[in-house]
Amino acid sequence: MTGSASDPRLDSSAEIRARIDTSKPHSARFWNYFVGGKDNYEKDRELGDQIKEIFPGLVDVARNSRQFLGRAVRHLAGEQGIRQFLDIGTGLPTADNTHEVAQRVAPDSRIVYVDNDPLVLAHARALLTSTPEGETAYIDANMYEPEAILAEAAKTLDLSQPVALMILNTLGHVSSYDQARDLVNRLMAGLPSGSYLVISDSTSTSEGMIAASNAYNESGAIPYHVRTVEEITGFFDGLTLTDPGVTQVTRWRPDETTDTTTAVDAYAGVGRKP
Repeated sequence: MTGSASDPRLDSSAEIRARIDTSKPHSARFWNYFVGGKDNYEKDRELGDQIKEIFPGLVDVARNSRQFLGRAVRHLAGEQGIRQFLDIGTGLPTADNTHEVAQRVAPDSRIVYVDNDPLVLAHARALLTSTPEGETAYIDANMYEPEAILAEAAKTLDLSQPVALMILNTLGHVSSYDQARDLVNRLMAGLPSGSYLVISDSTSTSEGMIAASNAYNESGAIPYHVRTVEEITGFFDGLTLTDPGVTQVTRWRPDETTDTTTAVDAYAGVGRKP
């Protein structure tokens, strides 16, 4: 199959356009600007340039976090035999999206993307390509409704078989750490033994990152809360962490293209459900 849309609004471009607010920055478009994409607006670029002045290292965070996605998916599909991926907080399509990486390793991989940003929805067709052996789907949904996400994902994924739950650079939008942990736990509760949790997020590990976060949160965009490394690690409680544990994104199983010499304020981990 070439992919499917779980939400009929994928075919309603007028409704999608009506939901896009270009008068203030938005996290998906802002991040797209930092990774070199073109799906962003003037307000996103203005804020991006402002934050580059405050903390140039955020560009390294964005690009290295994206590279971590590729390494994590290749590890899970190639070394752990995972064939199903649930990617929450998809963001705007760029190069090497989850389904492209996974299906390059295992053509029969099935991927469900979840996001509720209207611009991501407008570009979701770009995410719905697939190998003939595999399948991709997109769900326009809010991560605050984990049970509804799982019910919709079950139309594409077999939730009796292991799934890799990917939540990259998304949990910072949840202001309460306890609530963020609850959402992760509820999602993992719906997945079977042998499933994996993959998380990466910006961290409060430098004054520059904290200043950048404050500037972003004052811009009118939906706030993003950087957390401590200990808090990121807490998301994996009850899971078995894959080596090297929770670490800087550049130090998680680096390959020949990874710049491990640059310290980045973003940490990641991969954990297996017993």
